[in-house]
Amino acid sequence: MQKTWKIKEPDIALKNSLSRDLSTSGLFAQILINRGLTDKAKAEAFLRSSLADLHDPFLMKGMKEAAGRLRRAVEKKEKVFIATDFDVDGVTSCTILESELRRLGVSVGHYLPHRVRDGYGLNPEAVEEAGAFGASVFVSLDCGITAFAETDALNKKGIDVIIVDHHEPPAEGLPAALAIVNPKQAGCPYPFRDLASVGLAFKLVQALSAGGERQYLDLAALGTVADVVPLQGENRILVKHGLDALNNTKRHGLTSLMEAAGLDAQAKKLSTHSISFVLAPRLNASGRMDSAHASLDLLLTQDSREAQRLAGTLNDHNRMRQKTEEKVFQQAMDLIERDVDFDKDFIIVLCHEDWHPGVLGIVASKIVDRFYRPAVIISLQDDIGRGSARSVHNFHIYEALVQCASCLKEYGGHKYAAGLSLARQDIGKFKGLLNDIARKSLGRGRLAPVLEIDAQIPLSLVTKDLMRQIDFLSPYGEGNHRPIFASFNLLVKSKPILVGKNSIKFWVSDGEVTYEAIGFGMGDFLGLVSASNRVDAAYSLGWDEWNPHTPLQMELKDLRPSS
Repeated sequence: MQKTWKIKEPDIALKNSLSRDLSTSGLFAQILINRGLTDKAKAEAFLRSSLADLHDPFLMKGMKEAAGRLRRAVEKKEKVFIATDFDVDGVTSCTILESELRRLGVSVGHYLPHRVRDGYGLNPEAVEEAGAFGASVFVSLDCGITAFAETDALNKKGIDVIIVDHHEPPAEGLPAALAIVNPKQAGCPYPFRDLASVGLAFKLVQALSAGGERQYLDLAALGTVADVVPLQGENRILVKHGLDALNNTKRHGLTSLMEAAGLDAQAKKLSTHSISFVLAPRLNASGRMDSAHASLDLLLTQDSREAQRLAGTLNDHNRMRQKTEEKVFQQAMDLIERDVDFDKDFIIVLCHEDWHPGVLGIVASKIVDRFYRPAVIISLQDDIGRGSARSVHNFHIYEALVQCASCLKEYGGHKYAAGLSLARQDIGKFKGLLNDIARKSLGRGRLAPVLEIDAQIPLSLVTKDLMRQIDFLSPYGEGNHRPIFASFNLLVKSKPILVGKNSIKFWVSDGEVTYEAIGFGMGDFLGLVSASNRVDAAYSLGWDEWNPHTPLQMELKDLRPSS
């Protein structure tokens, strides 16, 4: 799909002022300004990202009560039961809190729902298991903010409930828990609201054992990146320092998983890319295809042989996930070709009998990427449909689901991703209502992908010194992507070649400098480019770690013929 290039207009006076204050180039100052870092203090805090800049956890509403109750459980040797979600955010959250409580001498039990059998969130089985365990305290991690019935049932059993959840609180109020730790709840003064649940678990441990939380930075980075929350504020701090910890981790589970996945932290430093595309898919695979217990057991184990066995299991699950995902995606594409009217369907809603629930979110994301419009993918079993929704940057999918509540049995999520269940007979009504909301909110002109470009520059400005400056912006991820530049009227110096599965590679020049350009997943552009042609390129910069002679390369985001 053709992208609209939106090159950000520089504020010359502000750029020059920030450049002087930071003793840096005007281009780097403009990149900082584009990220909302418009003064020296903000920019220095962002670039510094020190652990000392983490906020006091007790600024968060509910934290005093939550930490106080857990501290009392430690003192009285009471049992604590944790219920968590089956994704990476959930299992890393549980690993952090369970490990810390056990280190403090607490007897801890845990519960993970089965994605296919139980679906998302707390359920009566978790309540019953907590009672059978003899728990005095029940902690929900990465779930629970809508668990009214389960919280009431736990209260009746005399079990104190602590909800630690980063999802959007429901409009109708909150469960009757002893403490709710969620910076998005009304009246919470905490300065940063975008922590993942693993970040909230980290903050809870910080409140419980000041200083002890730092041993969990590797897990905090893993869960934060995997949950695709903005890498700004405290998330950036956790991931920056967590990556250092991950590269030096001594956890048997993580070292075994890296080995099974072919990652060598000694030979090549792990990055957010390593988490997003290598580690997180494997940790998620067990929860997608079977039970997330294998992932949680892997992160908790102290036995190296057990870790190797579990890492192998996750690799097997990941291969199974890839095959299932491809099958469901192809079936979804067939349905789109047959049933979707792009003039009327601003949101793609697809349903099919017995699609595997574990891959619905991935398939929805791929459809969003392909067609640049929100997608809801629903698996039908008997009279119930369970689905995953993914969205584009200018449409809040959770708020849309709130307006569709009359059609839904359950729903939850946030701006870009959500889960839901509904009766089979209500799917048509839901699709119509959701598209009515989208038509009013989006309009046809907003259903085209926009490529945000930091600056238009001559290619001769691209140097190793610029790349070293840009490296200070890492770690990269949601909310802090690699800077994107545009250079116009570049001469294609070599015949483009197809590399890997679907990527192109060629050389370009502006007459002064020549660089290699690679377009990952851009094989369809092969016919657009030929030697001696001139092109406009939108690209980020990266180090080619496989070619020490020409280490700097352009990583293409889009191409178009020069006018």
